[in-house]
Amino acid sequence: MSSPLSPAERLPTDWKSDAMRKRIARRYAAERRFRLLGLGAVLLSAAFLAFLLVTMMGNGLRGFTRTEIALKVDFPASPLLLDPQAITDEALANANLPMVTSTVAEKMLGKETDAWLAPTAWISIRDAIKADPTILNRTEVIRVPASTDIDLAAKSDGTPAAEAAVKRLKQAGILSTGFNWSFLSSSDGTDPTQVGIWGAFKGSLLTMLVTLVLSFPIGVATALYLEEYAPKAWWTDIIEVSINNLAAVPSIIFGLLGLSIFLNFLHLPRSAAVVGGMTLALMTMPVIVIAGRNAIKSVPPSIRDAALGIGASPVQVVFQHVLPLALPGILTGTIIGMARALGETAPLLMIGMRAFIATPPGGVTDPATVLPVQIFLWSDEVSKGFVEKTSAAIIVLLVFLLAMNGLAIYLRNKFEKRW
Repeated sequence: MSSPLSPAERLPTDWKSDAMRKRIARRYAAERRFRLLGLGAVLLSAAFLAFLLVTMMGNGLRGFTRTEIALKVDFPASPLLLDPQAITDEALANANLPMVTSTVAEKMLGKETDAWLAPTAWISIRDAIKADPTILNRTEVIRVPASTDIDLAAKSDGTPAAEAAVKRLKQAGILSTGFNWSFLSSSDGTDPTQVGIWGAFKGSLLTMLVTLVLSFPIGVATALYLEEYAPKAWWTDIIEVSINNLAAVPSIIFGLLGLSIFLNFLHLPRSAAVVGGMTLALMTMPVIVIAGRNAIKSVPPSIRDAALGIGASPVQVVFQHVLPLALPGILTGTIIGMARALGETAPLLMIGMRAFIATPPGGVTDPATVLPVQIFLWSDEVSKGFVEKTSAAIIVLLVFLLAMNGLAIYLRNKFEKRW
């Protein structure tokens, strides 16, 4: 019987040879190339992200500002026939405020300067009267929005004629550019100086609420049944394959499904948040089911055995032990599904949520639009003023997405348990 080999004898005979050294050098070179490729991929991704953010911020931040012209309105000398003690919406509608605004602008700036004001500049005068009817008895300085050309020129992106007008207005001391609060509190419109994002933001909020209320409990219940209760049979295999396929179906298919079922068959209100939420819930549910099943599978069998060993019933094992431990993974799948639903446009266009909505929705059954659709509609507008509004709406959408994901991550970390 031969004696065992010593460690030195077990080494390759050519470990000091040139061939071995070359092989080792090639391995190290291959590892360095792989690291460089990985670093290059990360840097390239970061460069694209930085370019996107810088471009979007450069245009979008200007969308949160508005250029205004200070008009000195002599209300007692104006042709307004309004009683300060009886200011109603009907009286203001019949007061011909656009003509009064145009007349004031001509007196202050000249006959050809009426185009320097936005078409909806008279709304600022109307709102000032509604806020304080006593100004009808005195002369008041009211800031009204400038036209799109003047607004762009004030932000160094206008025509030579508009830039000359801006210079003249600045010399007169009646031009100013500040934060546009109405962009956060108004809805859609035809004038880029008056449009706002609140209507679309509220529509997105209501739509996501309906989506979450429908998709999360149904998706989690489906995952629990398939993983804990369903027998291993051919029909459960078909269900599993179908769910996996549904998660990869293009979103516009779900829009066609929502159009045929919720609108044409059930006759639910068109362009409503409830229909949009139900359609997006169909798209989100498979993602939650798949993530939920994987999270439930990751719970060690010893947890189940220990709970059963101390007398817990199968239902108690599932809902008091397995589900709490699987909840962080389930919430991760929910984050992915809801983030995808928030940015979807195609299925909502199919169910008519591209309507012109000038009033924020009051409930889930009222006509509404969502942020991605609003961005799509503004990007298709002819007026150059909508370019920066589109970028500003994208910033609002990203902030909404980050806030929603941040809340979900916080909940996931809160319920996370280690074993």
